[in-house]
Amino acid sequence: MSDGSAVEVAGFEPEVVAAVLAHMNDDHADDSLLICRVLGGRPDATAATMTGFDHTAATFDVTVPEGVVGVRLTWDRPVRDRADVRVAVVAMFRAAQERSGQGTS
Repeated sequence: MSDGSAVEVAGFEPEVVAAVLAHMNDDHADDSLLICRVLGGRPDATAATMTGFDHTAATFDVTVPEGVVGVRLTWDRPVRDRADVRVAVVAMFRAAQERSGQGTS
């Protein structure tokens, strides 16, 4: 599990981190779950919470039958700012949709 350490959010203002995490966890919990099931290799996941991110990856706490595990997923490109994070999360979600056969209809 994540402890929200500075390493995970290095280079991002605390307000940006808080806003991104709140948005993902409040508005896109199902998207995070799909991402972790498909790209994170946890098809047994029942919940996923984005807990942090840095310039190279996003971190999630993922609920699975044996408890809560941490999953770290590398972005498809380095992110520099909040807008980059949004683009990278959308790319991750679309990749998860494609791999799962859900498509983007």
